[in-house]
Amino acid sequence: MIIIDDKYISDEVIEEQFVCNLSACKGACCVAGDCGAPLEKQEIKILKKIFGKIKPYLREEGLQEIAKTGVHTIDDEYGYVTPIVDKGICAYAVIDEHGVVGCGIEKAYNDGVVDFKKPISCHLYPIRIKKYDSFQAVNYDRWDICAPACRNGKKLQVPVYRFLKEALVRKFGQEFYDVLDKIARKAYR
Repeated sequence: MIIIDDKYISDEVIEEQFVCNLSACKGACCVAGDCGAPLEKQEIKILKKIFGKIKPYLREEGLQEIAKTGVHTIDDEYGYVTPIVDKGICAYAVIDEHGVVGCGIEKAYNDGVVDFKKPISCHLYPIRIKKYDSFQAVNYDRWDICAPACRNGKKLQVPVYRFLKEALVRKFGQEFYDVLDKIARKAYR
């Protein structure tokens, strides 16, 4: 385990290798699971604020679910989460012409319509963060739908933390990432 300030990072974050392979998994992480993506409290405010701008990017089914439940719902285990349609696909998900599921929020971001990329839990996946009273656990979440990403990461020799550099910097800052990278490089010379 690596400890940086109040973050307890699982060794798997630097030991395991991972690079998304959307052509193989088709964005299954936006479809599978028991609930939507975990949301931080401030992200709910952001979603309410930008909803009118991202609305044109969303599927009709997603819009109907959001109209019914709001921009978020509550899950017993994760707290605030994105709504899901028919106990499956995220209400914010979009499907491209190749059948690959992605994020409508991120599409609006990439088009320069909003300045919010997507929920940090989505951006950080396959890392999941659990907050405790005095620390945060930063863990690698192993899920069989990501097997193609694991194979791809091994082939390209990219550790999870390096694949998620942008998301980790967004969540914890550049200084945190630099310390993690230094520790990882030292541990794997």
